[in-house]
Amino acid sequence: MLDTFIADKLHSGCVIPAHPLALQSDNRIDERYQKALTRYYLAAGAGGLAVGVHTTQFAIHEPKVGLYRPVLELAIETARQFTAHTEHCEPIMIAGIVGDANQARQEAHLARELGYHLGLLSLTALKGKSIDELIDHSSRVAEVIPVMGFYLQQTISQMGLPIEFWQRFVAIPNVHAIKIAPFNRYQTLDVLEAVARSGRAGEIALYTGNDDNIILDLLTRHEFHINGQTISLRIVGGLLGQWACWTQKAVEHLALIKALRENNTPVSHDLLTMAVQLTLANKAIFDAENQFRGCISGISYVLKQQGLLKEINTLDPDEHLSTGQAERIDQIIRDYPHLTDDDFVKENLQKWLSS
Repeated sequence: MLDTFIADKLHSGCVIPAHPLALQSDNRIDERYQKALTRYYLAAGAGGLAVGVHTTQFAIHEPKVGLYRPVLELAIETARQFTAHTEHCEPIMIAGIVGDANQARQEAHLARELGYHLGLLSLTALKGKSIDELIDHSSRVAEVIPVMGFYLQQTISQMGLPIEFWQRFVAIPNVHAIKIAPFNRYQTLDVLEAVARSGRAGEIALYTGNDDNIILDLLTRHEFHINGQTISLRIVGGLLGQWACWTQKAVEHLALIKALRENNTPVSHDLLTMAVQLTLANKAIFDAENQFRGCISGISYVLKQQGLLKEINTLDPDEHLSTGQAERIDQIIRDYPHLTDDDFVKENLQKWLSS
């Protein structure tokens, strides 16, 4: 079961960056920069970290690469050391879990052993399987570790997850949250409607992974009329690759949105304008024009420009910046500097690198 403190924090809504991977030129972990990234996220006010997820590069899960355990260990050890010497509370630690039944359960056991609170369960390896098989797989992983469901966009996963799947998935007792990231309004609503109909709306924390629609996902109150009752849902936070850069600003944005909710304040036109500007930034960083092929490299490019990464390296040689992507990102930074947290990083970078 999920620790009460962590469960309350999860339901309160947090900024949870999808942690990138700092690599040296020979594809070994660059521990200095990997630890600096973890410190940056926590210093910026992130409420949790997601490690071993898409932004960390799925290739680390391959046995021949052998980086899954070292990356998870380094992140949680660095987080523990950081919070032990600062005023920051314990972060929610989420481990990405992939693969077939054997691999997924092995990864779940390892994550639990290392002290991770939840497993973010990717079902991509089960593409083509029946809903019964997907539910059985999810249930078996949930026997090992509390689970956060994951609707990964079809451009990457090559699979859809119909509302019938989500209706059955949310009935699994040890499912505590869902990252909704299909980059699709209809599929996003499938997940929300399934939760609304489940009777577990108060038990499942909803997080946006829709990097193309972050602010509006967080601002919207979703209402469903079910059996004569109105069920109201909020997406309380985000677990996002986009929040792996400019994280301090993401924390400010979420705090502002929470204040608007609590005070029932009308949403300003300026906030809606900024929402669109953030989507423009995401278009460049995630390389939307090229089916997201440069997504991981785009995030790394921003972090390198800030000094938080030394290299832009990927384990998969097919993942790299697309032609013109760096220039598009540079243009966004020039045009919308208020989206960045460059000053915050500049002020603290050497401390994060030398600790």
